[in-house]
Amino acid sequence: MAKTQKGWRVDDEIAELATARAKDRGMSVGDYIAALVREDVGGLRQRGLDAARRFLDEHQSVFDEAEDADHPASGAHAA
Repeated sequence: MAKTQKGWRVDDEIAELATARAKDRGMSVGDYIAALVREDVGGLRQRGLDAARRFLDEHQSVFDEAEDADHPASGAHAA
């Protein structure tokens, strides 16, 4: 596949983070950025968010019950 060289400007902090993450993943910075773009375009992030929303919609009552158990109703006192 042909590659094109581009000149992007980012904050130093972002450049350092991108370089570190690429190194952690054993990738060049260019390959790391390409992977991020492919993931974004492929909708992985959105599909993950949608799955999390469906999970919460289906199981919110479990979390609500657990939270209610941690906070007894006001006015209720043990004898």
